[in-house]
Amino acid sequence: MPDSYYTYWAMIRQSRNPHNIRLDMVLYAQKYSNKKAAMVFNTSEKTVAKWRKRFEQQGINGLFDRSRRPKSSPNAIDEKTKLWIIYLRKLYPRISAETIKRLESVPVSPRTMRKIWREAGLSNRIVKKHVKKRNLRHIKQKLKLFQLCMEDTKDLSDIPNYYKFMEKYKLPRYQYSFREVSTGAVILGFSNTLSLAASTIFAQYVNACLSISNVKFDSDLDYIRQTDNGSEYIGSVLAKRKSSYTLEVEKAGFKHHRIIPKAYTMQADIETLHGIIEREFYDIEKFSSREDFMGKVYSYQLFFNLARTNTYKENKTPYELAKEKEPNINPLFFCLPPIDLDSAMSQLYNQTISQWNDVHAKL
Repeated sequence: MPDSYYTYWAMIRQSRNPHNIRLDMVLYAQKYSNKKAAMVFNTSEKTVAKWRKRFEQQGINGLFDRSRRPKSSPNAIDEKTKLWIIYLRKLYPRISAETIKRLESVPVSPRTMRKIWREAGLSNRIVKKHVKKRNLRHIKQKLKLFQLCMEDTKDLSDIPNYYKFMEKYKLPRYQYSFREVSTGAVILGFSNTLSLAASTIFAQYVNACLSISNVKFDSDLDYIRQTDNGSEYIGSVLAKRKSSYTLEVEKAGFKHHRIIPKAYTMQADIETLHGIIEREFYDIEKFSSREDFMGKVYSYQLFFNLARTNTYKENKTPYELAKEKEPNINPLFFCLPPIDLDSAMSQLYNQTISQWNDVHAKL
């Protein structure tokens, strides 16, 4: 039993479990009286009566301290303003609370705005990089084979190990790359020049490769060949007609899609390919001639398409993924060699000159 010289409030302040003291007080009051309990616990009879009543109505839970938070606040935001703030989040889904407050003159703090959005289930949390990748992976898995393809060029002169061989043996300076996004399959071409003529011949070669793949395109879908806005794909920026590259792409049933200027992340798949080839091929290989280079890059392309598994794509090779999507695909598609675009252009030029000479002779 507590000593009489300890006040009730002193004991409550010092105790980690004040409800236990109140329970002793209430049980004493029930056994004797409220008045005697008030004398023993050195408090008022009114305090004893309050806790005894709560205990008898709510049990032990009634002896815990109640929240002193007011039931209503004079600064509370009215429902109309809340609905307006929620509407603003839907109107500006990717803009910060600070910016929305400034744009729309919102009369509450950004912190309060975020609280209202959170309560409404509209919290705009930053999506982490690995979550974005997982979502993109799921989207790419659903693509039909060749539904989205990317093409780009890479300047090889900025690779130190390759540059010395390039200068010595007159190796190609530019790599022309085609990549099928859903499987990662690649077709490569090489040239000493960056030109619309080279990209057009490369597009013709890709079309020829696609023609032997045995893949039937779905007439209800759009098949896209995506590039940046380089002159090797669009020609002059002032051109009013489609470039020769675009016309070749459309001959194969594709649409030529150009990315938004400077939106380089839209070409992330093929830029990733360039980084992989640089690390696994150009940084470590040695070359003795252009023929040696074309032979070794052919071997690497075979390795990439047929043997190199991709952890980002279920630890499978491009060929394995393509077989899952199109069981009847021709394996030869993955075995075709890279094209030497300079040699192809030279042959095309000689053939054209020969034809003109024949015509001139007949005249």
